[in-house]
Amino acid sequence: MTLKRIANTKGAVRLNLSGVDQTPLQYVGLMIVHLEAGNSFEVAPIVGREQAIVVLSGQIRTRAYGVVGSRMSVFEGTPAAVIYLPPNADMTVQAESWVELAIATAPAATSNYPQRLVRPGDVEQETRGSGTTQRFVHHLFEAPDQAERLLLVEVITPAGHWSSFPPHKHDEENPPTEAALEELYYYHIQPSDRWALQRVYNHEGLDETLTVSDGEAVLVPRGYHPVAAPPGSKVYYLNVMAGPHRDWYFTVDPDFSDLPGFRR
Repeated sequence: MTLKRIANTKGAVRLNLSGVDQTPLQYVGLMIVHLEAGNSFEVAPIVGREQAIVVLSGQIRTRAYGVVGSRMSVFEGTPAAVIYLPPNADMTVQAESWVELAIATAPAATSNYPQRLVRPGDVEQETRGSGTTQRFVHHLFEAPDQAERLLLVEVITPAGHWSSFPPHKHDEENPPTEAALEELYYYHIQPSDRWALQRVYNHEGLDETLTVSDGEAVLVPRGYHPVAAPPGSKVYYLNVMAGPHRDWYFTVDPDFSDLPGFRR
């Protein structure tokens, strides 16, 4: 079993998850857990934080829900199963096969949202964009009243396409024009020896272009953040977002405001 922690930074950063990284953002947290078949893992309770167990690949068994998970690869096109845990709740999971889990967290002051399982068939799916901006979106946790702060989305971007496009940002608290949301991208690339590109920038001096490999993450606390999948590289990412409020308002880069489409 390997535990890989993602944490906090004040600027956009690419993280290699081959080890343990601990620099938590203020709102968004994520742990990646790999389990061999037969091994178990205790998702410990966290005071003041809600958690979502995203079954990225493989199957787990839980006392509450039995066997959870229906895909062996994030590229199969089926949405992930997600187990929501309110603050102070815990859960033991056992791997039925090799498993990759993403355990996302965000601050939550209450337990108004009960523990529950979101099955793949419960998840809204969308084909977004057209031409070289077409991508496939799974709205894992975007609907109202699903969580106190967590927002979760999966996106599969075909090779040679753009995603998170047109470029948009959500780093200012100015609803309903824009809401402040930290964001984390956790990537898989097919084939796994290929890479993707993500640019994180604004018009006030931030400008970073990151080469991202399979199993890496990009933290986006601010700025516009489009993604490019080079020819030959099919790109998956899990988005984890959270902020002061669970509102999703964003601003498109004015330089691209004439283009159709939005968000991821």
